[in-house]
Amino acid sequence: MEKTNKRTFTCGLDAAIAVMGGKWKGLILFALQDGPLRFGALRRAVPGISERVLILQLREMETTGLLHREVYHQVPPKVEYSLTEFGRSLNTAMAPLGEWGEQHIARIETIPWGDAR
Repeated sequence: MEKTNKRTFTCGLDAAIAVMGGKWKGLILFALQDGPLRFGALRRAVPGISERVLILQLREMETTGLLHREVYHQVPPKVEYSLTEFGRSLNTAMAPLGEWGEQHIARIETIPWGDAR
């Protein structure tokens, strides 16, 4: 019998955050908004992310259907990542949140985060 890991969510925001999760996925979505990127270009477009974390995030995003991984069978091998329609729709939904962050960035930068983050 096939094992499934289904989740139940309390509301739409809970479901969206489960798919989005964390700092990096939003930045990756933003980096891919203008079209496909290869791994190296994507790593340069997301400052501060390690190669290992980028690989893990890309795998998760492919699994959740946010992005498509296209492998070109050539020498040297070429792999491109692009947003799916599902990923583009999440980017569209996140745009107002990003605008809110831009409007309040000065205030947010003064918050004494400590270990709460």
